[in-house]
This record gives sequence, C-alpha cells and structure tokens, in this order.
Amino acid sequence: VVRRWSRQLKREYMEPLRIDELAAAAHMAPSSLHRHFKEVTAMSPLQYQKQLRLQEARRLLLSESADAADVAFRVGYESPSQFSREYARLFGLPPISDITRLREQLGRVP
Repeated sequence: VVRRWSRQLKREYMEPLRIDELAAAAHMAPSSLHRHFKEVTAMSPLQYQKQLRLQEARRLLLSESADAADVAFRVGYESPSQFSREYARLFGLPPISDITRLREQLGRVP
C-alpha cells in the first residue's frame, strides 16, 4: 500500500497533498495512513513530497540552467522564498549557491 502511495506522490509531486483522499482510497483513517507511511519511509507523506519536489528542483536547476523562482513554481511551490528556505535546509545552501558548487564539482570530474 505504501509503495502505491509513494508512486502516486512521485507522479503527482507538484500537486497539493491530500492526505484525506489518499486515506479514503486506502480505506484508512488519515492518522493511520500517516503512521503507516512513516513506518515504511521514515518520513511523513508531506516530508516525502517535499523531498521529491526539492530533488526535482535541483535536477532542473542543474540541467536546464533555469531560474530558481520558475523552478519553484514548476515543482509545486507557491512561494519562491519558501522554496529557497526549504532547499537550503535540505541541501545546505541556497539554490544558486548549491548549483554553482555542483557545477564546479562536476567540472573537476575527469
């Protein structure tokens, strides 16, 4: 069941998360879904979605040289500043600094 939810979240990571709908589809209470998901993934559904969004944003920033605000909206964030805060929390640097560092590291790879 959790695999199905995680696959759905991977497909729909940019959409608002609707725990009540996921729970109803699985014939579970939202609290049961949350607990079960966390037991399997070590993350809440919201944390899992956030990580998916930020990883996709990082990939887009690195591969497309896209603007951070554009990428924020593309992966489902409504606020570029919220996106930047959460990105820095996960990756340790704001988006542009992180991408610059990654490009420098990749440039040194033989």
